[in-house]
Amino acid sequence: MTDLVAMWEVALSDGIHKIEFEHGTTSGKRVVYVDGKEIIRKDWMFKLVGKETFAVGASQTKATINIDAVSGFAYEYTLDINGKSLKKYMENRSKTTNTWVLHLDGEDCRVVLEKDTMDVWCNGRNMETAGEFVDEGTETHFSIGNHSCCIKAVSSGKRREGIIHTLIVDDREIPESTE
Repeated sequence: MTDLVAMWEVALSDGIHKIEFEHGTTSGKRVVYVDGKEIIRKDWMFKLVGKETFAVGASQTKATINIDAVSGFAYEYTLDINGKSLKKYMENRSKTTNTWVLHLDGEDCRVVLEKDTMDVWCNGRNMETAGEFVDEGTETHFSIGNHSCCIKAVSSGKRREGIIHTLIVDDREIPESTE
């Protein structure tokens, strides 16, 4: 990776993905790596600016690297996820998902709740869940290994805050991650 010009980390429901981009400004070479695996290689391109679009993660999320000339032979590289800048995508994502990171049986677990679909992911796997209505709201039950897990959804009572989601593993509350 001699011509590495940009690197991004993108947090999706199935994990954090590392995107690397090589751009040879003399040869026009473009190489895109996702999690260390080469997914696009173009060796001789006469046009040095443009876009490279590819899919990331289990959900095949659309990603686009934009290559723009800034001045002379200087270039700017930006990453769009699902048509939004990475910054906007991550801001929006924090509104549509909850993430918890915990340590179970000697390994780190990253649990993500997609609020719009109520899908639960753990370390890149979409978990099998069972939902039930309870007096205060809903509970979504699933297991990680031998551990019983539950995401409780209760109303905050305030319209601006909406619903509060809490992860409980083996009867202990897990604090939400700020990732």
